[in-house]
Amino acid sequence: MRRVTVAAIQTWFEEDAERNVERCKQLVRRARMRGADVVLLPELFEHPYFPKDQDPRWFDRARPFEGHPVIARLADLAAELGVVLPVSFFERANNAYFNSVAVIDADGRVLGVYRKSHIPDGPGYQEKYYFNPGDTGFRVWHTRAGALGIGICWDQWFPEAARAMVLMGAEILLYPSAIGSEPQDPTWDSRDHWRRVMQGHAAANMVPVVASNRVGREQGATCSLTFYGSSFVADETGAIVAEAGREEEAVVAATFDLDEIRRRRAAWGLFRDRRPNLYLPVLSLDGRGSAF
Repeated sequence: MRRVTVAAIQTWFEEDAERNVERCKQLVRRARMRGADVVLLPELFEHPYFPKDQDPRWFDRARPFEGHPVIARLADLAAELGVVLPVSFFERANNAYFNSVAVIDADGRVLGVYRKSHIPDGPGYQEKYYFNPGDTGFRVWHTRAGALGIGICWDQWFPEAARAMVLMGAEILLYPSAIGSEPQDPTWDSRDHWRRVMQGHAAANMVPVVASNRVGREQGATCSLTFYGSSFVADETGAIVAEAGREEEAVVAATFDLDEIRRRRAAWGLFRDRRPNLYLPVLSLDGRGSAF
């Protein structure tokens, strides 16, 4: 039996990065008091969600992975509390910029970095202006709490990413997020769609899924976004077993027996009956399965 408790943190963010980091640290402590072994913070939690607009001044906020001061502070916290912490940050690597996650094990060791693979570009979510497409590929992190696969926000909409990480051995999928209203259509509420696509990843791969979002209204130069929270944990069948509301700060948590889930996953046959030789269309953009 390997019982693991996972927690998602949901909160709001302001211009003051120090206040944002300190608030997150306190919420991590709250999660640990509830028994959490893995605590997931929202995407880009140091700052407001700056890709609302195209503003070159934000590039000054990016920092290299090596020696990043917030990663170092949260590594100390992870070691103190004995929790695994994926840490979302704006990474500068020479002349490249990435939307990245550093993975900190429960002893404070920084295991490495994942760079967001799928970069969105639309009204209010202009990430292609800031971020290069990630070059790390999908990764699985072997931590004290188990094998974790981590995608970042827009990554969560792609079943190929989830399947790849589980094929590589991920036992839990985690998705730090920043998603809310659509400036071009205030009547469009994607909350349920957002949840269902990740619930599908949980069910299709028979692994728990954790999603952490922000809340609150953030005003930019060209638009405002209202983030709808609704952070959640889904079990290996896709059922939501813990969830937050749309507006409040929250810590939500659930406990799983990873050994029991592994047995169920093997018995159900999803990975026994796969036919990889038939999946060549996913290797191309147009479904032809190969280049011209």
